[in-house]
Amino acid sequence: MNKVAEPVQLAWKVGVEIELLAPLGRSRLDLAQVLAEQCGGRVQRFFHPQSEPSQVAGAPVFENLTLGFKVLDAQGQLVASCVDDLTLQKDLVRQRLPRPDWYRIVSDDSRMIRLIMRQANASETCTQVLEPLAELFGSELAINPDGMVRLSDDTGMSIAIAAPLPGERERPCELVTVPIEDHHHQRLEDLLSVANKLEFYVPVEGATHIHFDAKALCSASVLANLINVLQVHGAGLRRLIGANANCTRLGDWPAALYDVVQQDDFIDLSWEQAQTQLSAVKLTKFCDFNIKNMIEGTPDKHTFEVRIFPVWLEAEPILEAAGLFEAILNWAIEAGPVRAEVPPALPDLLKVLPMRASLRGCWLKRLA
Repeated sequence: MNKVAEPVQLAWKVGVEIELLAPLGRSRLDLAQVLAEQCGGRVQRFFHPQSEPSQVAGAPVFENLTLGFKVLDAQGQLVASCVDDLTLQKDLVRQRLPRPDWYRIVSDDSRMIRLIMRQANASETCTQVLEPLAELFGSELAINPDGMVRLSDDTGMSIAIAAPLPGERERPCELVTVPIEDHHHQRLEDLLSVANKLEFYVPVEGATHIHFDAKALCSASVLANLINVLQVHGAGLRRLIGANANCTRLGDWPAALYDVVQQDDFIDLSWEQAQTQLSAVKLTKFCDFNIKNMIEGTPDKHTFEVRIFPVWLEAEPILEAAGLFEAILNWAIEAGPVRAEVPPALPDLLKVLPMRASLRGCWLKRLA
């Protein structure tokens, strides 16, 4: 990427998720521990929820709890998390023996997964972790010789399974920052410099996701302008950014979303009315631009998420990409309470976006 002449300064609060892979012999816990040492803090083990497609008839999705590690500073404040990402598969040798006491919990019911998160202790072993749930359901755990532990209710109906991880599943590491409001470059470099020192590297399917605080986007006209500009230029932006072709769980919004925002009266709706209309669309977070969290009002992740970025191991290109999308968001806001006309060509869009000349020059040169 052509570098800007001066560091990018973001005004937006953002959270960054960078998908990495630990070298052989290391794990995401190693990264968390060194990050904690760097800030004089400690590591807290926790359950990280994820979903994956199921091959079992009648159960389209399996809900997972995998082991994650929070990095807390000396005051006990969260700095970052190191979690699994089930989309990272191609670099791993599943046939290797699982590491002792690395496991996951699987269920076909997301409500049970949330209950387990509240009742189980992630610091317990695979054979012990579901014991509080067995007591709650008045049943006993069934422990198989291979280490798999089945939780059933008192009628014998299966609820969840705790099982040792497939080989090398401790190596995927999604490095998740807290929301960053200032000193973005330094905060990202503090994290990535440790990852580089430990020789973490870019996975085959790796991506970087950037979450932009959605507070300023909660307007029917702003969201309509944002959806319209990304409908026109989404593919061009993917090429410009250099999106990883091996990434999974990307794609376009459903056509029904465009049908809703193109209605003549949509931009005149209150935000609550717009949310109601958009909630009827079957949105998923697994797309290029995730608006599901802001439409549903998710309290702990009220964000607009851009998921098309490749993995960079330094802060500067991440901030250049974030600066580009910050400018797109500001363009959607500054257009006012009207339906803005989207420039038909990507160079023309780059020329009208509200951004510093050095950053604009970076992206125009990249486009050329």
